[in-house]
Amino acid sequence: MSAEINHNPTTHRFEVKVDGVPCVLDYTLENGVMTITHTIVPSAVGGRGIASNLVRTALDTARFEHWKVDPACSYSEIWMKRHPEYSDLHV
Repeated sequence: MSAEINHNPTTHRFEVKVDGVPCVLDYTLENGVMTITHTIVPSAVGGRGIASNLVRTALDTARFEHWKVDPACSYSEIWMKRHPEYSDLHV
């Protein structure tokens, strides 16, 4: 995936358009904990690693900001289990 993921802290969203299709990761932020609530990649652009890149970017941002992460959406929870290098962020 070559499209750049943008972080919009005002709306608590990471977003990218792939072939004109919006893909997003939504989160809440409270007391230094990022709760990932949704990762949405429409099937029209699925299977390209977009969701993985969204989660990785969100977790890299959390690490930079010194936030902990609650992977409330099932995709982000599974992703974190498969990538133990991010286990230090898990609440």
